[in-house]
Amino acid sequence: MSSLDGKTESYAPYALGVFRIVVGALFASHGAASLFGVFGGAPGSGGTVPFGVWPSWWAAVIQLVCGLLVAFGVLHRGAAVLASGSMAYAYFIVHQPDGLLPLQNDGEQAALFAWSFLLLAFTGPGALALVRTRRRQPEPAAA
Repeated sequence: MSSLDGKTESYAPYALGVFRIVVGALFASHGAASLFGVFGGAPGSGGTVPFGVWPSWWAAVIQLVCGLLVAFGVLHRGAAVLASGSMAYAYFIVHQPDGLLPLQNDGEQAALFAWSFLLLAFTGPGALALVRTRRRQPEPAAA
């Protein structure tokens, strides 16, 4: 192992934590744009998606809620799995019919989000999460 590997390895949890925060915040911003019309509104429409419309409104809710949960590191594994699945659905159902490859069907964002969230589901939150995994401490013996 080189000295650079040893130095960067100690920062890996922080890099993972920053990655989690950035990906979650970007995902949440897509949901907020679609639901509330902020940041330019729903992609492609300039406004908001109508309430309850399948699948766009529900996708926006998943984006906002799961993005925030992942960004803050709260219930991140479940939120990351749900977010990854929703983006896989978006890729295969919405984008794939327009072409085989992401560059052909405009599905790069869906593919990148799907794989990023799947990675986060397996790696954990890294550092900087609001909720840290705690090991249960044994009860002191009664005297």
